[in-house]
Amino acid sequence: MRARIATLATGLFFVLPALALAADETDDEKFNPAHEWELHDWVPIHIGPLDLSINKVVAYLLLGALISCLLGIVLMRVKIGREPTRRQALGETFYEVAQVQVAEQGLPTKAIARWFPYCASLLLFIWTVNFIGFIPLPLSDQKWHGVPTLAIFAATSTLSVTLALAVMTWVFTHIEGIRANGVRRYFQSWIPDVPKALYPLIVPLEILGQFMRLISLSVRLYANMLAGHMLILTFIGLIFLVTPWIAPFSVALAAVFYLFEVVIVVSIQAYIFAALSAIYIGSAIEPEH
Repeated sequence: MRARIATLATGLFFVLPALALAADETDDEKFNPAHEWELHDWVPIHIGPLDLSINKVVAYLLLGALISCLLGIVLMRVKIGREPTRRQALGETFYEVAQVQVAEQGLPTKAIARWFPYCASLLLFIWTVNFIGFIPLPLSDQKWHGVPTLAIFAATSTLSVTLALAVMTWVFTHIEGIRANGVRRYFQSWIPDVPKALYPLIVPLEILGQFMRLISLSVRLYANMLAGHMLILTFIGLIFLVTPWIAPFSVALAAVFYLFEVVIVVSIQAYIFAALSAIYIGSAIEPEH
């Protein structure tokens, strides 16, 4: 464990300063961590008002989807030998977390078979995208002699990504609520048991609460991932913005935040998003609960 931490800290020390130095200096512009979230089109695709261009966010999402599929196949499908291996044990651990801690806690029993795959996929995909966001990859917009520089970037630190995931859960929630209860009974479940005189006040608040779920899901994930990356890049940037003598302290603090994000935040945020999705869908199926 100590060797892994030392390796991470060493990689952080050598890789992240390169990221800071790779900032565009053609206009004598100082290092600014916010520039990492300025997206540039790699392959412009514009269909009317729609911008479907390929950029680094899309690249990270595609990479995350590919790795998620490979993890699912390798950990769950491929079996080598009769005795269980560590790889199989890891797959079973993930399956148990998704089943027991996510699906069974939020979904009614009758809906687990239908919605467990969605919740488990959310958990694995968001965890994967979060995790690869802390691995230095040559997917940055800055280049050094024509070669993309190494950088860390989480697609989930972009609001459009987390909002799209939240919209999926939000839409599925209401579709499943209507399917399970019918249109009239489902929307009636939004109205609490209060005197009818309070309906003009309560009903708008209940409707607003449904839309607030979009913010609850998307902003929580987005803000946590954005803050983590900003802190890491800011501490590294202090080396170049203040004085090189501060390097040991800023790199040490950056390493602490890096390890905190990788070990704790990456998994917790993926779990919270998947768990809340299960709870929202489950509450729509059985609104009386």
